Amino acid sequence: MVVQIRYTRNLFLRAMSVIYLFAFTSFYIQIPGLYGDKGVLPAKNQLDSKATTLTARIHNKPTLLWLAPYVGLNTEYMMDVLALLGIFLAFTGFISQKFCTTPMFAGLWSLYYSLYQVGQTFMWFQWDVLLLEAGFLCILVAPLRYRPVSRRKPAPLCPSDHIAFWLVRWLLFRLMFSSGVVKLTSGCPTWWGLTALSVHFESQCLPTALAWYAHHLPSWFLKLTTVGANIAELVIPFLFFAPMRAVRVVAFYIQAFLQVCIIATGNYNFFNFLTLTLCISLLDDEFFLKKKQQKGNGGLSNIISKIITWAVYIGVLYGTVKYYSLRITPNYTIESDIAFTRQEFDYALAKALPVTVYLGLASLSFIIVQAVFSSIMDTVGNFAKLRTVLSTLFYAGAAIFIFGLSIVPYSTLHPTGNSTVVPAFRMWHSRLDHLHLVNAYGLFRRMTGVGGRPEVIIEGSDHIEGPWQEYHFLYKPGNVNATPPFVAPHQPRLDWQMWFAALGTYHQNPWIMSLAYRLLHGQQEVLHLLDVSKNPFPNKPPKYVKASLYHYHYTPWSQRWSNTWWTRQKVSEYFPVFSKDHPPLVDYLRNLKIISDKAKETQTVKPFWRLVLDRLRFFVRQVEPSILIWSIFTAGLAIIVTSNRR
Repeated sequence: MVVQIRYTRNLFLRAMSVIYLFAFTSFYIQIPGLYGDKGVLPAKNQLDSKATTLTARIHNKPTLLWLAPYVGLNTEYMMDVLALLGIFLAFTGFISQKFCTTPMFAGLWSLYYSLYQVGQTFMWFQWDVLLLEAGFLCILVAPLRYRPVSRRKPAPLCPSDHIAFWLVRWLLFRLMFSSGVVKLTSGCPTWWGLTALSVHFESQCLPTALAWYAHHLPSWFLKLTTVGANIAELVIPFLFFAPMRAVRVVAFYIQAFLQVCIIATGNYNFFNFLTLTLCISLLDDEFFLKKKQQKGNGGLSNIISKIITWAVYIGVLYGTVKYYSLRITPNYTIESDIAFTRQEFDYALAKALPVTVYLGLASLSFIIVQAVFSSIMDTVGNFAKLRTVLSTLFYAGAAIFIFGLSIVPYSTLHPTGNSTVVPAFRMWHSRLDHLHLVNAYGLFRRMTGVGGRPEVIIEGSDHIEGPWQEYHFLYKPGNVNATPPFVAPHQPRLDWQMWFAALGTYHQNPWIMSLAYRLLHGQQEVLHLLDVSKNPFPNKPPKYVKASLYHYHYTPWSQRWSNTWWTRQKVSEYFPVFSKDHPPLVDYLRNLKIISDKAKETQTVKPFWRLVLDRLRFFVRQVEPSILIWSIFTAGLAIIVTSNRR
């Protein structure tokens, strides 16, 4: 008999609704400053098409934003509407299972993809494309329509659920395994020396206050933790497809523990919450709705399952001790070193990558055969049986197609992966790549900030000789006395991009020139992305701005009782002094179409829509973003609890 996953599937869909809720709300808050007409990167410039028909425009850049003129809105206000619609749909799916259907998730995916199309550098993150891929899978996982289930009437059999849900597990595997592989294939000395976490907690984009304490843990413990992270990403994903559910359940706990630790020490927006949601695919209804074990064979099978699970994870532990040279010292510490060479790892990866593809194909084939067999044997009635079989075959075909597409980006982990790619799937991938239905992953490829965490500090002044006053951001390190905040699942995209800007030059980040220009003009929409309460020029904008590059370090453990979290040292100039009408700056931004002549602007907004949307944004702006997001989530929980008590 096929293991039931109906409750598990429903929980996954509700959780995905929460992820969408986090993503849309966080994005909505930042639209004016990032994408408004006077924002850092105006979105309307991404819709500058020579096509004359709506169909041609959508074909060139698929986005619902093209509908803005037809409803009396401009691009910025249309982005507001799309984000608000996303918030509404996600919230309904969160509070009620009956809204978690294919049409709703198709709508959520379309809305987020429409915004992604104009997101530019502020949305070029792996978690955004991961949400698009996971969101697309939700369209397959979700039922076409809600069917209420009572105690008297059991849930209808739907073998195709297992096929669609398997794709979620395959996505989780690719995400975790790829993230583990790229750390070692990059050749980064900190990963090979197991010292990455000695740098990571200090150098990550937006650390939390707990990251300061994690950074000061003993070096041997941080090396051991790095080993644990390697095993969780390189070895444990293979167990996602184990036939024994107990093995998969332990793998779930390991992955969940890793994600919770990351959430506690770093602000990675909704990414880790999304990964936790994907981990639900490792479970089934028995995990949540445990039934009393039957006597006889049930008890015996349970014992056998435990023995196999213990054997598997003892084997994993043995391999970890061997290949990471774990040893206990006389000081009762555990030392570790990688006991294999880069050449040996490359050889192992060359052999393992095709195996993972064949393992995935074998697992999918087994699920499909099992689902088809269940459709035939367990469905009552000829018409119902025919309908169930046809539905199962449809989902089987869709799963095979998506699996084949996913091999194309996945195969880039190693040249031997090319042998596993069917040419027809490579062709289809090139045609559909812009939809981000499948993607390549690999986080923390190289550890940055080894010699100090780089930070760009922007300053303004009314006189070129000074004094210069610093602009403070809401979340990124700046003031050395400011406590690192907990801000996830909100993603302050400007703060994030400032971290990437510090790793390069301002020539590689043209958007930062636009930021300087907006500060010189005192643009309120952009200033709201910064700490308005500490605006050094509250009455009028400065005449000059400049930026410097600093290196930040955590204060030593001996200062744990002080109010200072960071020390910093100026390294160099980041960009030179700019003034409001600096000709090279203005010409540069005009060439990029970031600024334009007012006479050429033709987008208009109907007064009613402007009034409603402006009022709503005014109220939203009064609440700190992360508090707003958690307040909406808490309100949803309250609705769920009160409705269940009726």
